[in-house]
Amino acid sequence: MSSVTLKNVYKKYNGGVIAVSDFNLEIEDKEFIILVGPSGCGKSTTLRMIAGLEEISDGELYIDGKLCNDVPPKERDIAMVFQNYALYPHMTVFENMAFGLKLRKMPKDEIKRRVEEAARILEIEHLLARKPAALSGGQRQRVALGRAIVRNPKVFLLDEPLSNLDAKLRAQMRTELTKLHQRLNTTFIYVTHDQTEAMTMGTRIVVMKDGFIQQISAPQNLYENPVNLFVATFIGSPQMNTINGTVVDEGGVTYIQIGKARVALPESKGRKPEVLAYTGKEVILGVRPENIHDEEIFLSQFPDDLVDADVEVVERMGNENYLYLVCEGRQFTARVANSSTAKAGDKIKVAFDAPKIHLFDKDTEKTITN
Repeated sequence: MSSVTLKNVYKKYNGGVIAVSDFNLEIEDKEFIILVGPSGCGKSTTLRMIAGLEEISDGELYIDGKLCNDVPPKERDIAMVFQNYALYPHMTVFENMAFGLKLRKMPKDEIKRRVEEAARILEIEHLLARKPAALSGGQRQRVALGRAIVRNPKVFLLDEPLSNLDAKLRAQMRTELTKLHQRLNTTFIYVTHDQTEAMTMGTRIVVMKDGFIQQISAPQNLYENPVNLFVATFIGSPQMNTINGTVVDEGGVTYIQIGKARVALPESKGRKPEVLAYTGKEVILGVRPENIHDEEIFLSQFPDDLVDADVEVVERMGNENYLYLVCEGRQFTARVANSSTAKAGDKIKVAFDAPKIHLFDKDTEKTITN
C-alpha cells in the first residue's frame, strides 16, 4: 500500500504569507495524481510538505495511514525527482544511482542488481560509466528517475521534472513516465504548470490557484465540466474563449445576447432553472476553440447561433487551422478543419456549437451550466 492523505493542511510563512490553505486530498494506492496550476499557486510547496522538506503549519499528513507530520524525510519511504536533476557531477551514472543505497549500507551485490535493473527499465545501461556532463538533458532526467527507482519507494514525488527539456523530448518523456508508472505499479505525485502534461498523464488532476484547490477530477471530466471560470480557461489548449452576454428568454427559447449577435441554447441547457434564474442578467459565455466552426455544414446546422467575425490571423498547423478572430469586439480563437478557406482580412460567419457552450456567473465566476 502507498496511499497519501492530506487533511486540512496549511503552509504559513513569517509575515502572514499563506502559501497553501485548507488542502484536503486522498491519494489512493498506485494513483498518478497531478498537481497543476500557475506559478505561485502552492503546488510545489505541497509536494515539499509531503516530502518533509517543508514543515506543515497546520493539518495532518498520513502515508499508509501513519501520521507523518514529524517523521524525518529519510524515514517516509518516498523518493523525489527534482526539476534540476540534482546529479553529482564528479560521479558516474552508476555512482549517482547507487549513492542513496550506499548511504543505507546495502550489500554491494544488491546495489549492483538494483542499479542495473533500473537502468534496464530506463534503457540507460550503456550510460552507466559516463558522468552527467557527457549526457543530454533527457538522459540526465532518466538518471534522476533511476536514482529514485532503485530505492523501491512507496511514493514517487516529481517536481516539474520535464520543464528543462525541449518540446519534442518533453512529449517523449511524458509517454515514458506513463509507461514507467504502469511498470512500477506504485503511487506517483507529479507537479507541473503545464496543463498538457496534466491532461495526458494523470489519473486525477488537482487544479490549484492562490494556495486553494479549485477542482479535483479525472482529466476528461475536468475538461468537460469545469466548476469555475479559472479551471475552464486553465485547462485546454488553446484556452477557452470567453465573452460577456445577457440571458434572454423569448418564445420559450433561451438566448445569450452578445452585442448584436444572439446564440440560442438547446432546450436541455437553456431551460434549466439555474439558467433561467439569470434571465435579464449578464453572464460569461465560454466556448472552446474546437467548438467554433466556419464550415458550411455547421453554419446550416446552427442557423440561430451564427456570429459575425473578422479574421485577423490564420495559422495553418497541417492537420487543422487556428483562426484568430474578432467577434463583437472580443478576440476569439477557432480551431477549424484544414479545408477552411478563411484568410486574414476576411469577414466571415462562425457557428458556436451551442450544446457545448459553458455559462459562468459574472461575479463569482462559478459554473452555471456546462
